[in-house]
Amino acid sequence: MENSGGIQASLAGRYATALFGLARDERQIDAVSRSLDIRALVTSPLISRSEAGKAVGALSPTLGLDPITARFLGVLADNGRLGELKQVIRVVRKLAGEHRGETLAEVTSAHALDDGQVDALKSKLKARLGRDVAIQANVDPSLLGGIVIRLGSQMIDASIKTKLNTLALAMKG
Repeated sequence: MENSGGIQASLAGRYATALFGLARDERQIDAVSRSLDIRALVTSPLISRSEAGKAVGALSPTLGLDPITARFLGVLADNGRLGELKQVIRVVRKLAGEHRGETLAEVTSAHALDDGQVDALKSKLKARLGRDVAIQANVDPSLLGGIVIRLGSQMIDASIKTKLNTLALAMKG
């Protein structure tokens, strides 16, 4: 597995690389990737490390987490690093996609995309890139409409917010 210095340089990257390595070795990449989609787990500064660890342990069966992810979340909680979870999830998804030969596209839209829209977007991006694309969808109502796509260092911004800002600047000009 190739790990760029950029991924390894961050704290979340080191944790994500460790989790991905465990998942790969156990042939559980898909299970771990699914289990990481646990947005219900929110970090609170009012919860101690031991309480967070107990909460993760108690929630794991309810959330249907695979054993690797459950243990890993316990490690994050014990180390007081649950605040890094969002970044760890992003990096693990990137590593898993690369492992499967996919490119990760971070897609932000004003409203949640339905399955048909996601499939159409995947098809268009696959045609453009020549390889499979995994979509990480986010919602940002401030975009007003349209979509912003990040593919590595490339960004395609077709949001209404950006178009209005560009028009406002042109009118000032």
